[in-house]
Amino acid sequence: MPEDARNRVLRVASFVGTRASDEDRGPQVRMNPEDAKARLLIEGELAWIYGPRRQELATVVLDDTLRRGDIGLRDVAGASPSELVRVVKPDLDSHTRRGFFA
Repeated sequence: MPEDARNRVLRVASFVGTRASDEDRGPQVRMNPEDAKARLLIEGELAWIYGPRRQELATVVLDDTLRRGDIGLRDVAGASPSELVRVVKPDLDSHTRRGFFA
């Protein structure tokens, strides 16, 4: 597997924005199971979505109906259909702010 396969850009195929009155809401990324596997992501896990305007954490949902290379986003601010984004597993073990955690 090439080194950048876990960080290959993905195309936003669909975007859903929810309302405050909706029962099921919050940042979510739907992706093909093969794309998730390449990024070491599992269903229900949090992933960073890096878009052209901002980054946000979203819950991963596996969806067999999506083609490889496409994702569906819900409530991720700053993203829109047909944009290219990166989906990355967060590194929660590294201590980048040593002053706060040491």
